[in-house]
Amino acid sequence: MLNILNRWILNFLLAFIMACSITALYSPTPYSWMKIEIYHLPVLFIIMFALTFFIAKDVRYSFKKVFKFDKRKDKRPIWQVGIGMIFYFAQVGLVEVFWRSLMGYELGGMPLYLVFAFMNAFLLTVIYEEIFYPRQSDSKTTKVHS
Repeated sequence: MLNILNRWILNFLLAFIMACSITALYSPTPYSWMKIEIYHLPVLFIIMFALTFFIAKDVRYSFKKVFKFDKRKDKRPIWQVGIGMIFYFAQVGLVEVFWRSLMGYELGGMPLYLVFAFMNAFLLTVIYEEIFYPRQSDSKTTKVHS
């Protein structure tokens, strides 16, 4: 059950990232039809989210193939980087599409929304790992002698 929930969450976040990227890329264009909103949601985002949700699974599997995830002995480090990246870009996309006014704040020359996204991504990765990452049993160290 947790494995299915894990896949749905990751597919949802990947679709969200792709939809936010496309919306943020095309929203500053001079075409007025790309700026139409329904209840403060850009229509372009809604359409792109619906389309990217269907390809999110394939995108996730293609990244696994490129990084040879299944052939690695220790999958944990690359798993953590992947989950952290997904959380980071989801938060960055959220700010770039829905709260552009927060992009102006800086912390020593660095955009503040990037700093918060990085810190939150780290914390979310740790929490997510505790919930969804499969534990490896330490059968070598805990042998039962009869």
